[in-house]
Amino acid sequence: MEIRIIGAGVAGLTAAYEFARRGAEVEIIEREEAPGRGCSWYAGGMVAPWCEMESTEPLVARLGMEALAYWTQTVPVAQTRGSLVVATARDRADLIQFARRTEDFEEIGANRIAELEPDLAGRFARALYFPREAHLDPRIALDVLARRLVGMANVRLRLGVDAADAEGQPDWTIDCRGFAARENLSGLRGVKGEMFVLDAQDLSFSRPIRLLHPRHQVYVVPRDEKRYMIGATQIENEERARVTARSIVELANAAYAIHPAFAEAEVVEIGSDLRPAFDDNLPRIMVRERTIFINGLFRHGFLLAPSLARRTADFVFKGVMSPDVMRRVGPGMRSDSSSFAIGGDAGT
Repeated sequence: MEIRIIGAGVAGLTAAYEFARRGAEVEIIEREEAPGRGCSWYAGGMVAPWCEMESTEPLVARLGMEALAYWTQTVPVAQTRGSLVVATARDRADLIQFARRTEDFEEIGANRIAELEPDLAGRFARALYFPREAHLDPRIALDVLARRLVGMANVRLRLGVDAADAEGQPDWTIDCRGFAARENLSGLRGVKGEMFVLDAQDLSFSRPIRLLHPRHQVYVVPRDEKRYMIGATQIENEERARVTARSIVELANAAYAIHPAFAEAEVVEIGSDLRPAFDDNLPRIMVRERTIFINGLFRHGFLLAPSLARRTADFVFKGVMSPDVMRRVGPGMRSDSSSFAIGGDAGT
């Protein structure tokens, strides 16, 4: 069986790996000169299904729990050190609300916080600790996955190639272009995410830390060499490369609230990109003739991609529909949420 994957972000590479290890002949086409240079490049890399319950449908958490096994066993690039959710004293009510909406956590006090993260000693009186969650560096994860694929005899990775220039007709085309597939998918929009990376040699955090804020959560995710990715913005516009001063100020203030040492950290990178989303921010697998679209991962790319890849391969190889995320659509049918019954039978 010949499979063509369009797009080499997290959705495309996980789909390619799933098909390749089941024996398909896989061709990956990516218009950039290297894999993972779209919105995956700026992802936080938190594999945090229980934390995400606070603001998403149960479907996201359920699919995300599969990602924990994928990124720690199948492609073992994640560290299972848990997640820590904190709030300032004035925002304690937000911490209580977060606890009511989530599961699988421990409510801990100042001593336990200091034990987990010594640099937070004395800074927060209460926190929520999600011990089974994990995190990864998205760039390292996609590099590892791409190297695995390149090393497989049944995989061909073509970089700097536009999908329109691809030759031949595969048995199936798997479109994983994200926002670039907008012309083919009605209802798809771009949600901008902004981030920056700080070099903070005076700090030694070992797990993601989320700070609850009245307007939005801000997260700090450890990278190698005492660098930290700061992110959280979720802006409803489609200006891909423009990073606003307001967002940087808000993110920097939140990082400072976690620890004042961030004020003296060096800014080593600032970036933004558009995350593809439908109106309910839930993912879709859409079958249109011999093309399958995997899209709408919103800000949950690494959390959802492994499960969507498996479900897509199950459909191609076994004819198994996954009605929670999948349905067939014709050329004249809408592909947005009006065509789906999330959690129920979406039909075939």
